[in-house]
Amino acid sequence: MSFISNLITVIKEKKSVVCMGLDPQLEGVNRIPECLIEQYNNPNDIILNFNKELIEKTYDLIPIIKPQIAFYEKYDALNALKETIKFAHKKDLLVLLDSKRNDIGATSEAYAFSNYEVFNADACTINAYLGYDCIKPFLQYENKGKFILVKTSNPSSKDFQDLFSLNLENISNEEYEIAIDKLNPDLKLKRNYIQMAELIQKWGVNLERYNDYHNLGIVAGATFPEELKILRKIVKNSFILIPGFGAQGATAKDVKYGFNQEGLGAIVNSSRGITYAYVNNKFKPEKFADAAKNEIKRMNLEIKKEINL
Repeated sequence: MSFISNLITVIKEKKSVVCMGLDPQLEGVNRIPECLIEQYNNPNDIILNFNKELIEKTYDLIPIIKPQIAFYEKYDALNALKETIKFAHKKDLLVLLDSKRNDIGATSEAYAFSNYEVFNADACTINAYLGYDCIKPFLQYENKGKFILVKTSNPSSKDFQDLFSLNLENISNEEYEIAIDKLNPDLKLKRNYIQMAELIQKWGVNLERYNDYHNLGIVAGATFPEELKILRKIVKNSFILIPGFGAQGATAKDVKYGFNQEGLGAIVNSSRGITYAYVNNKFKPEKFADAAKNEIKRMNLEIKKEINL
């Protein structure tokens, strides 16, 4: 079965669209509890046991997890990442590896192989601003999921993603100068994130679908609900990974724009808000997994009030 068919099936079974982000940290306020750090000798063991406790407590409440590879690279803990993915699969969870990889030619092929074959992720995130030829190696893994960055949740995403681009295809440099001088209305202005969304819709036209969705999804932050509403209309056959819930300030009312009338079409990610819920919710540090479970239940209830799942 393809990633998207598995995802939709599990969403319906568990009646949940919550994605738990696994971003392990060993320092700062939001971090792995000291009791685990003291118990194990190295980051691989600390992180793996932290993740396994979280998964064990929550696997029946969520369809998917999203480990962010940067945190595992930071602590030289890629073995913990591999073992976390194996453990998640044993619990029938899907795994979306947040790696945001891309490059040209053979390098992109290597990234795709790494995500899907080395780490055995069911899906991954991709930066597609290098164009279609750099996406092709990922598309060749037909049954795997891909989530392309379109409108990210960080405040400064507007610095580039919200800028307008001119459609200059088949226009010479001389014609460009004339058009700019006269503000030629025939040159269609589009925000960059809209142009990217339209490209993704185009790239997915011939992909196999399940429940009208294919394996080529997008990333669109809940911190920009109006933009999310626009994107839902453009990428009609793409699932949307929606970050920004909870710790970044977005609410269930913001994420609802990513879903269709059947409560499908998106998954809502929370990382710090779930995994470090014990920090703000008066749970003892050793009860961090219980705090995470409690937060997921709260998220599910809030989101279900806004979508028809």
